[in-house]
Amino acid sequence: MALRLQGEEHRSAEESADPARTWRAGAARFFAVGEVRWATAATVLFVIGAVMHLVGTPGWVWWGLYLACYAAGGWGPGWAGVRALAERRLDVDLLMVAAAIGAAAIGQVFDGALLIVIFATSGALEAYATQRTADSVRGLLHLAPDTATRLAADGSEHVVGAEQLVVGDVILVRPGERVGADGRVLEGAGEVDQATITGESLPVDKAPGDEVFAGTLNGTGALRVRVERPAGETVVARIVAMVQQASATKARTQLFIEKIEQRYSVAMVAATVTVFAVPLAFGADATSSLLRAMTFMIVASPCAVVLATMPPLLAAIANAGRHGVLVKSAVVMEHLGTSTRVAFDKTGTLTEGHPHLTTVRVLPGAAVTGEELLALAAAAEQPSQHPLARAVVDAAHQAGLPLQRQREFGSVPGHGVRARVGDRWVEVGSAARLLAEEDHGRAAVTALEADGQTTAVVRLDGRNAGILGLADRRRPDASHAVAGITALTGIAPVLLTGDNPHAAARLATEVGITDVHAGLLPQDKVEAVNALQRGGQNVLLVGDGVNDAPALAAAHVGMAMGRAGSDLALQTADAVIAGDELTAVPAVIALSRRARRIVVANLAIAATFITVLVAWDLLGHLPLPLGVAGHEGSTIIVGLNGLRLLRPAAWHRAALTRRGAPQ
Repeated sequence: MALRLQGEEHRSAEESADPARTWRAGAARFFAVGEVRWATAATVLFVIGAVMHLVGTPGWVWWGLYLACYAAGGWGPGWAGVRALAERRLDVDLLMVAAAIGAAAIGQVFDGALLIVIFATSGALEAYATQRTADSVRGLLHLAPDTATRLAADGSEHVVGAEQLVVGDVILVRPGERVGADGRVLEGAGEVDQATITGESLPVDKAPGDEVFAGTLNGTGALRVRVERPAGETVVARIVAMVQQASATKARTQLFIEKIEQRYSVAMVAATVTVFAVPLAFGADATSSLLRAMTFMIVASPCAVVLATMPPLLAAIANAGRHGVLVKSAVVMEHLGTSTRVAFDKTGTLTEGHPHLTTVRVLPGAAVTGEELLALAAAAEQPSQHPLARAVVDAAHQAGLPLQRQREFGSVPGHGVRARVGDRWVEVGSAARLLAEEDHGRAAVTALEADGQTTAVVRLDGRNAGILGLADRRRPDASHAVAGITALTGIAPVLLTGDNPHAAARLATEVGITDVHAGLLPQDKVEAVNALQRGGQNVLLVGDGVNDAPALAAAHVGMAMGRAGSDLALQTADAVIAGDELTAVPAVIALSRRARRIVVANLAIAATFITVLVAWDLLGHLPLPLGVAGHEGSTIIVGLNGLRLLRPAAWHRAALTRRGAPQ
């Protein structure tokens, strides 16, 4: 796709030529987040207040600035904490605001303001990570135009909202306009830039019968397009609907943290009261006891632990989305990294999903060359819409062969075609119809079919002249993807297909797969996946068709091919390869594993800071400013550590697996 991938690349190329523009664009995206603006306001007020404090201005000046900092940076967390309290939950946000207010109450307004600034900044970083994930989806919403030109039965034109289009409507797409709906070309021809949907770097020629997608850009030539999907079911809309679930879900480790957060917070409040009351009961000064208790509350708060998990996973989701892999949730992103075995469907996944001419074999005694045989067969097949006929015609065009006009064309479904080309009768059909058992072409047909190819016999003037072999062509990056996955997981992928064993074996040999299960019905694929998982494997299944949907649902992670995938597969899968780029599979697994490593590192950092600071406060005397800087500083460290996965370099590093390089 890369849905966003191509757009991001084009924009990045333009911005890289102008550093100032790059900086302005990045700043605009950063400050578009409300939490970032409030955190910035709090920071500015804090800095000005600190300067006023240092230069000796009246106390009411810098106190007022500090309190304004409290309001700017603390109202959001405070309100969130109050709402949680109304639901009988003790929220960390409320605890931190309470600690800041307590610091101000004992005259440490500077320290309380510093706590507010750092806590607001850490919250802004998490919000920014979440927003970047949402941005990768929101950009898709603007791809499709708001209006389209609908053609009435009498030929009149009416500009209507794209959401008003229904299946069967015919729309006119003029040169330079974006296509208003998913549909099929009825009339006209032109070049359409569909990089935003399919990731193809060059415009694609479109002619009657070709599919076009909403949001793609028409180049030259006007197109009349019959709408095949309503606005809410276009490729863009379906992908947007799926990916919008990403920021609304939580990873398993995050859910675990939220489960213990309530108990931890209650225990922390009880411990804070104890830290305050016990010294006070033994005659300690109330102010020093309160200061120690406030310091304990600050350093023991688990905000850094909570922030350790989501930013890396959300950043990984955003980065993968920009590169054409749309992951539905943080749970899925986490599970991708735990996948130990990858299983592929064949047709439409490892292959392109449509036939190509692979072999032209002239039979002994036929007075034609291979090129002449192909040109005659393609000329006879031109009017046919059968996929194999289109493959023969396309092969002739690609070879640059001139095709004569055919006459007296006839077609029999399931058998083949017959037409007069020049002064010769040409028949193209199945071997079962045109080739007798004793014919000398039978051995050639048997050999090609054993190699997984579909065959057609060409007969000239009533005599068998040649054999055409056709096969579904593997995707160009299939071998690299398999090699990358093997290097990453330590075991080659498995092939699960409903195709015949010959075709499956042929493809498996080409791409480097040795474990092949062919001739599977949908329920057989489910059982194959379950068998692998019962054996201790976490299976990542990549598929595209309706028959793959049950297995996609059963797998540890299901991943669908976005361009070729059926609606059911897209809805069932946990992730979508929007541009059908198979090398994205090992790349996103590697990215997920790196995110998991960062989560573990973040948890270790947070736990270390909390342990050291709490011990210091209980066994010695930890100054409040140092407690604030240490604990909330750890929050910023883990937040920034997670956001590193937003960088393009994080994806490029993961994408080294495309060449089979281990991470």
